[in-house]
Amino acid sequence: MAVGGPSMKDLWEAAIGKKPSEGAASTAKAINYDVNSQNNIEEFLSKAEAYLQVKDDTTVKGFVDSCKNVILNKCSTFLDVSNLQAHKTFLHRLSRRRVRDPRLKIFTTNYDLCFEQAASTLGGVVIDGFSFTPPRHYDPRYFSYDIIRRPRGGEDQGNYLEGVFHLYKLHGSINWARSASGAIFEKTNPSPDETCLIYPARGKYQQSFLPPHLESMSQYLAVLREPNTCIIVTGFGFNDDHLSEPLRAAVISNPHLRLIIADPSTVTRESEKVNANRYWQEFFSLSKDGEDIWFLNATFQEFAKLIPDLKSLTPADKLLKTIQGITGGK
Repeated sequence: MAVGGPSMKDLWEAAIGKKPSEGAASTAKAINYDVNSQNNIEEFLSKAEAYLQVKDDTTVKGFVDSCKNVILNKCSTFLDVSNLQAHKTFLHRLSRRRVRDPRLKIFTTNYDLCFEQAASTLGGVVIDGFSFTPPRHYDPRYFSYDIIRRPRGGEDQGNYLEGVFHLYKLHGSINWARSASGAIFEKTNPSPDETCLIYPARGKYQQSFLPPHLESMSQYLAVLREPNTCIIVTGFGFNDDHLSEPLRAAVISNPHLRLIIADPSTVTRESEKVNANRYWQEFFSLSKDGEDIWFLNATFQEFAKLIPDLKSLTPADKLLKTIQGITGGK
């Protein structure tokens, strides 16, 4: 949100209106939803879609489609590359890793292109499951590919390229479109009907286990079981059970997992239980019981600046460090 993205409240006001529009009021009446006292767009759309499962109502269907169009537009038009300094710092410091370490993996529920644009500005490479040549189409096999820098001559097989990371968009992206055949490809400004997004609604749990989201979910679940893994959570409120529950289970069952949670309301959530959902409360309790969970009361922008810049040492740096060790640091 700090770079201009909409909050859930923003989406509510854009789709429903500060004062409910005529279409919103008509839909709310049909599905028996109190639109004046409950400003929860996820719950509203969930009930509307459940209603459409049992009754063919063109008015409700039209309003749900208009809400999706508004959400797509609000998540597509705010991006300004000049505001992405925090994203660039985050990627710059975490994607430069030792050759023997796995690539940085980023899992996001956001639809926007912030990480893609930030990586492009830095000259980084995003492996996102799409082909490297246009028209870019989705195939999970691309996640198993990597990029090396090959010398022009000699027998050297090359070295892994710096700044490469994996990006998993768990709920889809504003530039993903689904063709009539079911294939997923990149497209600028796709229509709401063809956009491959999981919109805010309770049905996102089921949709997360359908292609193409299934591959991202399976990767997420696999990472939680890996040894010597650090999970950084920032900008996520643990309101999606299908993502929060596996993380909670992994904290308990994976002894090699470290969890770092950065949130500007951490202190408030701990002191005022009313503002903390059950996952926040459980993570607080597990941390106090000795689990490897750490909390930072910081925004994403603040947290990005706190990440140490652990760049790989050059051969010259390694030699200097060795000499200093031999000579006692002189």
